[in-house]
Amino acid sequence: MTGFASPGRSAAPPRPFLIGLTGPIGCGKSTIARMLGGLGGTVIDADALARRATEPGRATLPAIRQRFGDTVFAADGTLDRAALAAVVFEDDAALHDLEAIVHPEVRELVLAEMAAAEAAGAPIVIIEAIKLVEGGLAQRCDEVWLVECDPSTQRQRLAARGADEVDIERRLAAQGADLNDRLAAAVTEAAGPAVRHVSTAGSLEDTQTAVEDALADALEPLLLDR
Repeated sequence: MTGFASPGRSAAPPRPFLIGLTGPIGCGKSTIARMLGGLGGTVIDADALARRATEPGRATLPAIRQRFGDTVFAADGTLDRAALAAVVFEDDAALHDLEAIVHPEVRELVLAEMAAAEAAGAPIVIIEAIKLVEGGLAQRCDEVWLVECDPSTQRQRLAARGADEVDIERRLAAQGADLNDRLAAAVTEAAGPAVRHVSTAGSLEDTQTAVEDALADALEPLLLDR
């Protein structure tokens, strides 16, 4: 499989088929996003946009400073992301407050990229976001894909990124052991029945095949309507 033609809709101008990609840290969201990009999709990385939303000059920074103080800022006034992460990973209320500040800005950036992709005639758009539901984006998607793998694989992948054991356990504890169950329930409520579980527990070749099969299945009704 090398890609897909733009899925047409006879009753209205074509618009991209929108896939929301979410799941726990270390389970392979970015890997699947790259695969979908190789199949003709336009990928919107919400994590990258979250970093953009907290760059110098952004409206989020005064609110972050007011809530968390000067200790999460470097001497040059830029956000010290490591210091901020250390605070919010240990405090659920702090994490909630940070998300309340950042999510609206990220959402606007995502919507702007979605509009640009549609204007460019993109056939498929993928929103990669660990906070897809909380950010209010799941309900806009045609499908939501929940990426999964076993905990041992998850830990191995985080270690391969350079995280030490303490950091790994802190990140996993911050998400909660039942994250996928909670994501599944929330996504199903937000997006209806169009939810797929995609495992990355096998080899890259296995995952590539699973992604190709899932995308073909997702687009089949649209291609039949052409």
